[in-house]
Amino acid sequence: MEGGSQVSCSIMWFFKDKGFDDNSIHEMSRRCKRLEDVGGEQASENWEYLKSIGIQERKLPAVIGKCPKILTLNLREKLIPMVQCLASLETKPNELASVIAKFPHILLHRLEEKLCPLLAFFEALGAPEKQLGKIILLNPRVISYSIETKLSKTVDFLSSIGLYEDGRIGKILVKYPCIMSYSVSKRLQPTYDFLKSLGLCESQLQRVALNFPEVLCRDVDKILKPNALYLKSCGFDGGQLAAVVAGYPPVLIKSVRNSLEPRIKFLEHVMGRKIHEIVEYPDFFRHSLKKRLEFRQKMLSQTQIECSLNEMLDCNHGKFMARFGFV
Repeated sequence: MEGGSQVSCSIMWFFKDKGFDDNSIHEMSRRCKRLEDVGGEQASENWEYLKSIGIQERKLPAVIGKCPKILTLNLREKLIPMVQCLASLETKPNELASVIAKFPHILLHRLEEKLCPLLAFFEALGAPEKQLGKIILLNPRVISYSIETKLSKTVDFLSSIGLYEDGRIGKILVKYPCIMSYSVSKRLQPTYDFLKSLGLCESQLQRVALNFPEVLCRDVDKILKPNALYLKSCGFDGGQLAAVVAGYPPVLIKSVRNSLEPRIKFLEHVMGRKIHEIVEYPDFFRHSLKKRLEFRQKMLSQTQIECSLNEMLDCNHGKFMARFGFV
């Protein structure tokens, strides 16, 4: 290997045995100088340990390629304790193996210096103890964020919009851990301001953050504004649009072509209803077009039954059939 770091012969054979080519080995050694001091025996031990916790061997070259430093970790002092702690946070089988495969850097952080303070931080915000793992394992990058310079800004933003009581911030983080990956100034605040400009009041904005935090994380110009303009083009005036968004906030992030447009066309052309009915029942956009809207409309049209959207849709299949005398 010319012009770069030199790895030991034993680990060179290890890499070759695992199917790595010269270019891959060179790139890994360039990014991780500590590979120079690692022998094939240590690398093999770490490799086998990763297999033992459920990472498929066919995925291991990609894992090591992303994060070769894993091979340099002391197995018993660093790697095993970190894995055991993370495994205690699992909410479903093999969840950790999947997380490591996607973001192997999670294993590089120190247990006492990073993971433990992070868990304590989330718990103090009101996240239930049994769901702390969900925050870490659904958004493993969060372990690399600084509490002081990154995470606290998200918390301060959520507090500023009135969500500082009753552990509500912790509930938001559990519901949508990825919210912590977004910039307050570049994403969360502009989205909040846009929703406010549509006419949503403070309590409605709080409900958006609590129940649909993913809406706050979408780009205003690329997603929210085009959806709002489409809905206005369908006939919703300013007040009606605010009511629809407040009633079902994901309407602003659903695909216009694949979700909103087909439902509105079905409402008007097949169901023979007016657009204003959605204002009274914004959850209309939540229901499956094929499984619920088309089926129930067919059933009702056969018997010429008239009802509101709420009466038609806001119940499960059994209650619908019983409500309209189909059983």
